[in-house]
Amino acid sequence: MTKPQNPVQLAVIGAAHGIKGELRVKTFTGDPLALADYGPLYAKDGRAFQIIDIRPANTVVVVRFKGVGDRNAAEALSGTELFVDRSMLPDDGEEDEFYHADLIGLEVRDETGAAIGKVVAVHNFGGGDILDVTLAGRKGVLIPFTQAAVPQVSVVEGFVRVDPLAAGLVEDEDSEAAPGRDGFDPKGRPRGPKDAGGNR
Repeated sequence: MTKPQNPVQLAVIGAAHGIKGELRVKTFTGDPLALADYGPLYAKDGRAFQIIDIRPANTVVVVRFKGVGDRNAAEALSGTELFVDRSMLPDDGEEDEFYHADLIGLEVRDETGAAIGKVVAVHNFGGGDILDVTLAGRKGVLIPFTQAAVPQVSVVEGFVRVDPLAAGLVEDEDSEAAPGRDGFDPKGRPRGPKDAGGNR
């Protein structure tokens, strides 16, 4: 197989492990050891990586790739993202499970079914998946990928439906009264004496 036409990232290479060319690899597969089951993995530039040994190590796996025989060669690969073609991945997941690659490009619809944008990326900064959506006239709107914010996903029909309020796309009418509810007014907070050196 050549470079993936529809790449899905499965892992990223981390630091070298030992002196014999082994590498610590962070996987994005359900079972980290399953990384070896997808055949060759590919870097963005098309380089192929064949796993010849893999074992678990805390939160990562330690991998030996064919042709990487010493620490210097291993260190040169640090940070390399590894991909397979989407066609190599199984489709036997649950109805509410999706590959990030399947969500990218889907139309975004509001509660009335009107098209309001498109999913351009899926991120996860540690607090859960977030959809990066381009809306008409607004770029880079981030929407939490939760049941409340995105109540419907139809990969087959090519869209996701969002709840604009839960997704943070519209102001909650109660939010304007929020500062007064607990008695806190950010404009009225004391600043301290002028010679205290703080921002004024």
